[in-house]
Amino acid sequence: MNIYLQTGTIIVFFALAAYSIGIITEQRTKKISLLVILFLTLGILLDITATAFMIIGSNKGGFTLHGLIGYSSLLGMLTDTLLMWRLLFKSGINATVPNPLHKFSRYAYLWWVIAFVTGGLLVMFN
Repeated sequence: MNIYLQTGTIIVFFALAAYSIGIITEQRTKKISLLVILFLTLGILLDITATAFMIIGSNKGGFTLHGLIGYSSLLGMLTDTLLMWRLLFKSGINATVPNPLHKFSRYAYLWWVIAFVTGGLLVMFN
C-alpha cells in the first residue's frame, strides 16, 4: 500500500470516530449541541481529506464501485452536517432535532459505515 493510501486509511479512522461521536450523541439526546456540530464538522473535514488521499493513491482512478458508494456516503454526511448547521442557526444551541432529520442522520451514518466496511473488505481481499 502506498503512502497516500496509508495516510487516507489512517485519516478515515479518525473520521469514523468523529462521525460516531457526533451521530451517537445526537441520536441519544435528539439535540443539536456544540459537541454534535463540532464532531460532525470534524468528520466531514477528515472524510474529505481521506477521500482525496485515497483518490491520489489509487491506481484504479476515482470511479470504482467502492468510490461511488464512498462519494454517496460522503454526500449523505455532508448533507446531514449542513442540515444540522442550518438547524443550529435557525433554532439555536440545544434545539430539538426534528424527527425527519433525526432519522436522516441515522441512515446517512449507517450508509457511511457500510462504505467504510466495504473499503476495509476490499483492502483485505486484494
